[in-house]
Amino acid sequence: MNWQDQCGEKLVSIEHAVGTIQSGHVVHVAPYSTTPHSLCEALKTRAVKRDISNVRIDHPAAFTSWTAPELNGAFKLYDNYATPPNRQACHAGEMEYLPVGIWQSYEIPPGFHQNPDVFMVPVSPPDKHGFCSFGHGVWLSRTVASKSKRIIAEVCPGFIRTGGENFIHVSQIDLFVERIPTGTSFEVPAPSGEEVDVVDTISTLVASELVNDGDTIQMGVGTVSAALAHYLDFRNDLGIQTELITGGVVDLVDKGVVTGKYKTLHPYKVVGSACVALDAEELGRINEHPNFELYDFGHTDDLRRLIQQKNFVAVNNTLCVDLTGQVCAEALDHRPYSGVGGQTVFMLAGAYSDGGKSISVLPSSSVPTTTGTRVSRIVPTLGAGAAVTVPRTYVDYVVTEHGIAQLKGKSIKQRARLLAEIAHPDFREELTSAARRMYGG
Repeated sequence: MNWQDQCGEKLVSIEHAVGTIQSGHVVHVAPYSTTPHSLCEALKTRAVKRDISNVRIDHPAAFTSWTAPELNGAFKLYDNYATPPNRQACHAGEMEYLPVGIWQSYEIPPGFHQNPDVFMVPVSPPDKHGFCSFGHGVWLSRTVASKSKRIIAEVCPGFIRTGGENFIHVSQIDLFVERIPTGTSFEVPAPSGEEVDVVDTISTLVASELVNDGDTIQMGVGTVSAALAHYLDFRNDLGIQTELITGGVVDLVDKGVVTGKYKTLHPYKVVGSACVALDAEELGRINEHPNFELYDFGHTDDLRRLIQQKNFVAVNNTLCVDLTGQVCAEALDHRPYSGVGGQTVFMLAGAYSDGGKSISVLPSSSVPTTTGTRVSRIVPTLGAGAAVTVPRTYVDYVVTEHGIAQLKGKSIKQRARLLAEIAHPDFREELTSAARRMYGG
């Protein structure tokens, strides 16, 4: 029996499926790289035709635009991430930005609707037992599916299967549609230009100086932190307990570097909520791999669980750090640039863990395309209205291509001196003067 026969009368056209969504409904959409693009585009087509209005869209880290001018009046977007398709609208106040950073076990985060009318989600074809997978990303899908009034699933034949909670039965799904390639996608940009050398240097420093054999690692999705796995192949018996599984991890498993032997949580397993920025070859190797498990965010990002993990090393990208060690990883001044995600939770866990570390990584400077002028990413103070993603009290180390600043146990004066020392050379004198002016010494 093919999968279409297994779905039976539940398999309908995309137009029929989105036609069941009515004005005033609340529609939750699966996040980020598992955005069901065929369903989204079909629903937006209805909006352009003025066939629907006043629909609330809850779409975490939306990888499609719900705020384009032609959709005005049709949708109101609620999102916890300012992604490129909706970032301008976020800055203009044309969507509801939710600063979600705490994830509870199997709860929809506050701010998102707790019982949506419809959940649109991509899944694999059902297996012989009728179980579909959420592919390379569970995210919140298990929880949202359990709390939604109706589920519309977009079937993606290439979706992988993993262990963990990466499944849903056909009996739980109300309607199925076949994915139609839309050409709509968004990829996390790879390092380029001088950034390649910066990433290489920072990753080498972290791998050689701050990660020890037997540690359990969390790596964020940022340009620097997401590259770290490629620099760990000389280590032994590492574990992975993370939110996002990044490139190079499957290589470490196959080489015997990542064994999970000393993990407190899920021994011997690589655990995350989604695989991000992996190519088709890597995803293919993870498919049905016995060592990989994907779980709901409420499981992977639960601080109460994470702090039980010994020797837990959290490594996350940041946009800027002030001279006292406050980390802003989500905004440029008051304007959201991305989102909190799980960074706060994982950094707290690293700081609390017995033998653990919380590590912020960032290039010491950048050259914004808008100005073409180099700016320091270590700053005297965060900009007006900037969010503190990780309080300075929970940042153990800050690493740039110019070195490692160990902040844990250091005074404000000591922190400022150490951070100025790893700043870009063009800004060290300026930062040192600012530190003296603000903190003396």
